[in-house]
Amino acid sequence: MISSMGARTLVVGDEVADAVAAGRAVVALESTLLSHGLPAGRNREVAARLERVVREAGAVPATIAVLDGRPTVGLSESELDRVCDPASDMVKLSRRDLGAAIALGRNGATTVASTVALAHAAGIGAFGTGGLGGVHRGARESWDVSADLAVLASTPVLVVCSGVKSVLDIGATLELLETNSVPVLGYRTDRFPAFYLRESEYGVPWRVDDAKQAAAVVAAHREQVPGSSGVLLANPVPAEYEMDRELHDKLLADGLELLRTRGVQGKDVTPVLLEHFHTASRGVSLDANEELVVSNTRLAAEVAVELAA
Repeated sequence: MISSMGARTLVVGDEVADAVAAGRAVVALESTLLSHGLPAGRNREVAARLERVVREAGAVPATIAVLDGRPTVGLSESELDRVCDPASDMVKLSRRDLGAAIALGRNGATTVASTVALAHAAGIGAFGTGGLGGVHRGARESWDVSADLAVLASTPVLVVCSGVKSVLDIGATLELLETNSVPVLGYRTDRFPAFYLRESEYGVPWRVDDAKQAAAVVAAHREQVPGSSGVLLANPVPAEYEMDRELHDKLLADGLELLRTRGVQGKDVTPVLLEHFHTASRGVSLDANEELVVSNTRLAAEVAVELAA
């Protein structure tokens, strides 16, 4: 199905379009994780696994990317192959990059910001991902703040994630979410998670203990504040995959020094840091990354099913 999106077109897979039209549960999935966050081979296995857990929960998966300049919601098997193929030269696309990628006919993988924007355009209200972007350390000087926060503040999509990565300024990120009236819920936790770690030093304003409660909060927020912000549901990494804190702190310190010596900034920070964690931890962080994304995707599907009901 091809629907209007300004002067261009948004390509929506038939299964996704039918589910949205019928009011059934649909879960958006990003593609940057596949093209930039995981090694070749494993990325395709994870892509299939994420779509499978969405279906097992009773929802329809909608992986999103820009292919040959066409924003596509609900990738086919062959399109997933393209996204996961290093030879496809997928550009990392935030929301600001969508127009350029579309106009120039490029292939691009969507971040949280662009995935949320395209999901909303397709009528999808739930999204499962790994970690949210946020305020970077030293942002008072660099002004380095992820576009994820601005998009979440203005787009009514539920985002399920494992908090933000510990390389970020978690306190400042939570303050900015509050400033922009984005509800932050902790899933079975009173502490805001820090991606590889189940808890940070910061609390969450609200706690929910099952998908039905989470869906009730999302529905009430949308009803009382129509057309406003999304909702952030913070789901800690599964306990058995949490990284040892001592190892985590060493990797983080080394990673921050690596960023400093290389002069890495902006959207290049996350892939460089993830690569450092994956390599230096000998795969421990890679396993944690996969399992937390799977857990978040499953939870997003469960909440989407409750919302559809």
